[in-house]
Amino acid sequence: MEFTRLMATNVGRMMRILAGMILILAGLVVLAGIWRLILVGAGLLLIAAGIFNFCLVAPLIGAPFFGRDLDKS
Repeated sequence: MEFTRLMATNVGRMMRILAGMILILAGLVVLAGIWRLILVGAGLLLIAAGIFNFCLVAPLIGAPFFGRDLDKS
């Protein structure tokens, strides 16, 4: 649960956005073909997760999907 609490903070959101930017850059510079598309897609997903404050792994560990719902639970 501590992981999801961290991801719901501004620091966690910025970490996801930064990780997404790194994945996109790595995909565009290092890889080619389908792997480039996969890495760019994953990067875009992480950026969206940071902007809209959701965590994809949270439901797998029994936490709410959206960060705003974390305090309600």
